[in-house]
Amino acid sequence: MEDTATPTGTLKERSELASMGFLDHLEELRKRIIWSILSIVGGFCVCYIWHERIFGWIQKPIVQILSSHKMSTQLVYTNPIDPFNMYLKISLIAGIFMASPFVLYQVWGFISPGLYKSERRYVAPFMVSTVGLFVAGGYFAYRIVYPQALSFLVEFSRQFTPMITINEYVELFMTIVLGLGVVFEMPILVFFLALFGLISPRWMWKNFRYSILGIFVVAAIITPTPDIMNMCIFAAPMIVLYLLSIGVAYLVHPKQRKKRELNSQ
Repeated sequence: MEDTATPTGTLKERSELASMGFLDHLEELRKRIIWSILSIVGGFCVCYIWHERIFGWIQKPIVQILSSHKMSTQLVYTNPIDPFNMYLKISLIAGIFMASPFVLYQVWGFISPGLYKSERRYVAPFMVSTVGLFVAGGYFAYRIVYPQALSFLVEFSRQFTPMITINEYVELFMTIVLGLGVVFEMPILVFFLALFGLISPRWMWKNFRYSILGIFVVAAIITPTPDIMNMCIFAAPMIVLYLLSIGVAYLVHPKQRKKRELNSQ
């Protein structure tokens, strides 16, 4: 007897999903976590070799801004151990980023048994789009948002002599660059929420006005400056990403997939 077709798969696929027990899932999760940690450790070791070059790239925006205002570009520290801790921190974060494709592959490998075979084809787009969106967000922050914020802050406080510590500067840098990198992952979050039917494109469009309000609230929290211009610079790509996410939700939502499957028959 042939397998009965369903909107999201076949009965045979359903039996495959239930073949792994709870302990099997825990063992699989343990293996995935161990491999992810090992990859991060490897990335950390590689990045620590280049820690001075990485920090040079991080401090480049503040050096350019201070130079344009005829100020000293030398950052300072208040504790002898601060530079060592700072190098460890940036090496770890850079190592996590370097290992992120492998870690994401482990994440996908863990959740893929819960998907149907027709849905597992998303693995390549998932890997490429996740890393690509994060890099795009970080690059947008590094090249546009962060310099604008630094320029505003330095210009606003030009009557004072800056004494910027390396810890405070790196913390601000990571907050903005990594923050926008995470924000750019919005379509990926919507992808999974829509894939499992938790949200729909119709719901997202219906609540668009409230989403805009929420986006500006988030932008006001993330931006380090109180001016409207920088808040709008943060909010603009988030609005574009939200509209893009509506399209993503339309493509992967179960109702839309069912309609496409019925039309193709």
